[in-house]
Amino acid sequence: MLQILSPSGDVDSAGLPDLSSERMVELYRSMLTVRTMDTRMLALQRQGRIGFYGTCKGQEAATVGSGAAMTADDWVFPALREGAVLLMRGYPLEKVMGQLVGCSLDPTHGRQMPCHFSSREHNFVTLSSVIGTQISQAMGAAWASKIKGDGNAVIGYMGDGATSSTDFHCALTFAAVHKVPCVFFCQNNQWAISVPFEKQTASDGIAGKAPAYGLPGVQVDGNDVLAVYAATKEAAERARNGDGPTLIEAVTFRLEGHSSSDDPTRYRDEAVVAEWRARDPIARFRNFLELEGLVTEALDCDIQDEVKASVDAAIVVAEKAPPPEIDTLFTDVYAQVPHLLKEQRDDLLAHEHSDRENEGAFPL
Repeated sequence: MLQILSPSGDVDSAGLPDLSSERMVELYRSMLTVRTMDTRMLALQRQGRIGFYGTCKGQEAATVGSGAAMTADDWVFPALREGAVLLMRGYPLEKVMGQLVGCSLDPTHGRQMPCHFSSREHNFVTLSSVIGTQISQAMGAAWASKIKGDGNAVIGYMGDGATSSTDFHCALTFAAVHKVPCVFFCQNNQWAISVPFEKQTASDGIAGKAPAYGLPGVQVDGNDVLAVYAATKEAAERARNGDGPTLIEAVTFRLEGHSSSDDPTRYRDEAVVAEWRARDPIARFRNFLELEGLVTEALDCDIQDEVKASVDAAIVVAEKAPPPEIDTLFTDVYAQVPHLLKEQRDDLLAHEHSDRENEGAFPL
């Protein structure tokens, strides 16, 4: 297993990726942002202010490290816990909150489940709740990139459970045969909802499956952000050089439930959870930054305060925003709206206008 940082944050400098001090602190800030957002969003879901949420807690290093290794032109096909990758590409936090709330700030006009972020501008495809579908889609996009010769790579994320889907087998077979520029990134967080990894496969890990398909497999410590970055960077460069796809298995752990609808205490040993909590990827990276003199206690407090303030401010903006315009029920489906839908839209808008005119006309 590839590892650069020890659990205490010590490092062999020879193995460090080529990252500036500023970039490393930026990675830390991104990890803190997703942790802070997850904490606040789960609380909002419990208060009934959003409908659903899936946290990334415990997996921040895998998400941030892999996302940072790709270029802005590379396409991202996420699973459930890669929203941080979109934020790292400059997507406004207010729009993220707008999607969770389902207000007018949401580019999808409240049509999509919370956490199902997407942005064509940022080459970030909306995730699908159907397990594994994005793996084949990532392969197809990478194949298209090869045909076009645009020099870009594609990263397709999945959980360990998705490796049991037919999409996994089809995608890896096609990708290897046609040498498409794709990085298949598996976040092996040990649980596919309530199914433990040992009941998902008898293989010794996911990366070991790769040679059977004819592509390299890399197992990396998913709680080591620098190791994840290095492995993904190498795989992406290999893809761009025409050497084909790579399967990366990031060994990590989901500290919270599968989603806000899940109670993991019903099926997990809390002693095991406590062991993984002690391997917190954020604390591990912070220890490294402190040892390297890149982050002081004062700077760490400043970063945490700034992150909390930005998340809280985005929540306020999203919750104050009005709901999506009613005519968005009819947009984004057809290039030329059919006559029948035009009639329905006009009738609905006329009805809404009439309701507004009559509002308050018959006081109780």
